[in-house]
Amino acid sequence: MDDAGHFTLGNFAKFFAHPEAINTFVYSIGVAIITTVVCILLGYPAAYILTQTRMKYASTVVVLFILPMWVNILIRTLATVALFDFMNVSLGEGALIFGMVYNFLPFMIYNTLQKLDKSYVEAAQDLGANPMQVFFKAVLPLSMPGIVSGILMVFMPTISTFAIAELLTMNNIKLFGTTI
Repeated sequence: MDDAGHFTLGNFAKFFAHPEAINTFVYSIGVAIITTVVCILLGYPAAYILTQTRMKYASTVVVLFILPMWVNILIRTLATVALFDFMNVSLGEGALIFGMVYNFLPFMIYNTLQKLDKSYVEAAQDLGANPMQVFFKAVLPLSMPGIVSGILMVFMPTISTFAIAELLTMNNIKLFGTTI
């Protein structure tokens, strides 16, 4: 809207007129893609193992993955900064990716395989499918809605976050959330 309250595309024109804003947006998308891919690579196997295991403490392990989400994201990030400081690890792009993955991995684990019906897996096994066929023909297709949900729950907040980037890079790397 403009000052008179009429619909306008002027804000988009201002955005595209500044190369720095476009570069920040593209960089933020790159960080979000890397974070999302790492979360999938770590979260999907963890969720799969937790749903396939019959150990009696599986629900406790799930709670341990979700437990950090009960603490404010700013406090988790400040704790990560303190951890890197304690270990004498310099803050920068690697710390940023680590912090993003640490903060958003529980979203991926929780969403990926939370409602997978085990009867489909048992049916595939009863019909003679080997473990690879069970995974690729039953588990993976049935878990796709959770994977898509997990991707959205990781990708979107990663693009728009600002506190994690500011704290874990000492304001050296600017993401789109800071621009907003």
